[in-house]
Amino acid sequence: MNRPPPSTASTPATPAPRTLARQRRRLLVQGVASMFAGTMGFAARPASATPQALREAVAAFTGGAEPRSGRVRLELAELVENGNAVPVTVSVQSPMTEADHVRRIALFTERNPDPGVAIFHFSPRNGRAWVSTRMRLATSQQVLALAQMNDGSCWQATMDVVVTLAACVEG
Repeated sequence: MNRPPPSTASTPATPAPRTLARQRRRLLVQGVASMFAGTMGFAARPASATPQALREAVAAFTGGAEPRSGRVRLELAELVENGNAVPVTVSVQSPMTEADHVRRIALFTERNPDPGVAIFHFSPRNGRAWVSTRMRLATSQQVLALAQMNDGSCWQATMDVVVTLAACVEG
C-alpha cells in the first residue's frame, strides 16, 4: 500500500493536554503556597526577636515565676564559627524523684527570628535531666536555658555567644 508522504506544512506548536494540566497544577500549588505563607505571617516576620518578645516567651514558660540562677548547666561554645548548627547541652541538678524532678527544659535566644528555640519535657522516669541538641543562631547573642521544676520553681543559666557566620537570617 502506498501511503502519502508526511505533510511538510508546519503545524502550530500547541502543548499537549498533559503539559497544560501540569502547568495549571503547578500554578495552583504555587498560588496556594503563597497564600498560606502570607496568612501565616512568614512574609512579615521580623529578622530578629525583640527584647519584649523574649520577656513574653520566658514569662509564658515560667508561668510568671521569677527564674533563679543555679542548678542549670548550659554547655555551649563561646565562639561559634557557623551559626547553622551549634551544639548545645543543658543539664539540671536534680534527683529526678517523684518529690523533686524537672518537668521542662527550654532554650531561648534574644536575637533569632523566634526567641523560643526548643522545649523538652521530662518526668522522674527519665532518670536525669539532660538534653543535647543543635540549634541555629542568627547572630552573636545571649542564649538562655530555663528549667521548670515540679514545684513550679524555675532555674536558669545564660551564656553570651559570638557567631562569625550568621544563620536564620531571612533576606
